Amino acid sequence: MGNVTAGSGPLVGTPANMRQLNQRVVLERLRTGGPATRPRIATDTGLSKPTVGQALLDLEQDGLVRTAGRSIAGQGRAAVVYEVNPSAGHVLAIDIGRRHIRFAVADLAGEVVARLDERNRARSARALVRMVREGADRAVAAAGLTHADVVSTVVGSPGVPDPRAKALHQAPNLPGWERKGLLSELEAELGPGLIVENDANLIALGEHEAGAARGVDVFVCVLIGTGVGMGIVVNGSLFRGAHGAAGEIGYLPYGWPAHGMPDASYVAPPQGMLEAAAGADAVVRSAVEHGLTQVRTAKDVFDLARDGDAAAKQAVWEEAARLAFLVSSVVAVVDPELVVLGGGVGTSTDLLVGPLQEALARTTPLTPTIVAGHLGEDAVLTGAITIGLRHAREMVVDRRRARA
Repeated sequence: MGNVTAGSGPLVGTPANMRQLNQRVVLERLRTGGPATRPRIATDTGLSKPTVGQALLDLEQDGLVRTAGRSIAGQGRAAVVYEVNPSAGHVLAIDIGRRHIRFAVADLAGEVVARLDERNRARSARALVRMVREGADRAVAAAGLTHADVVSTVVGSPGVPDPRAKALHQAPNLPGWERKGLLSELEAELGPGLIVENDANLIALGEHEAGAARGVDVFVCVLIGTGVGMGIVVNGSLFRGAHGAAGEIGYLPYGWPAHGMPDASYVAPPQGMLEAAAGADAVVRSAVEHGLTQVRTAKDVFDLARDGDAAAKQAVWEEAARLAFLVSSVVAVVDPELVVLGGGVGTSTDLLVGPLQEALARTTPLTPTIVAGHLGEDAVLTGAITIGLRHAREMVVDRRRARA
């Protein structure tokens, strides 16, 4: 549980193990290189044609590959083309947020075959776990599957997973979500081998896989919504830090007194000083202070700003100034090539980027490119599917063998 890296070690020694190793080599060639004939696979892998033929026969019998037609090249018999069977296993991705719970079921090709969004009406951790299980059941059923067809389940959630305590830390926006043993409860409902990952990390993975950060080796993805978080990618891989808390930027000391320590009576808000100052609720507070007493959400404020409301535009500028503190702090430490903005507030980059860049110019000479995330509300699910597929593609072979 937690940040799981799955996969079997090298299969060596016995003829049976070598046979399985050959099958994995052939399967990986088809996954990465696409459909191919037996001669093409033999050329690409260095295996002999008889070895490739036996591996394909075994994989086809196990339902892991299938024929995709025939290839006619020059004279002679047409060669059979093989491809990975995407329906050999499925991934269940779950995005748990304060306001919504989202579900997606994808096949081994990453194709989403079922999608479900629900309002989060839970008022306790126990009720939320139950909602997640019931929603997962509906999503799997909508895909025409059973839970036995799901090879890997990945949950994205606010907080830092702690596999030892079976708990999530730093998740104050979900009532009871930090209690010890919570991860065990989720695993009991969703099945063994559950992977739980921080939602900002999953957004970063999703944007790296299929969004604004494709091909970028060093970038940060800043999530600004109910809370504030960040996923960090260095050399193409997630950077989690020593305890999994890298990117918990809500705890940056925003508003620290200019001279000396805070007053002895001061207690930082549980969600962190920066999160309290720069999250979605802060945008609403700023707007109310400027006389917009009718607004209820950050979206209301940004919509008014787009319509030219002066008070709303001032609230947006103030939010940009707070985010400039965040970005300049991160840039000085990480030096990212790209800053991707995500979350409910982060999607309003049409209004934020100009004031943010202006505020940054007054703050630091280090000014990275700032862009909106491309995936919107699908970002967490996309990242969860990415992790789930890495796990599932290794596990599906072993599961098929066990069933056989």
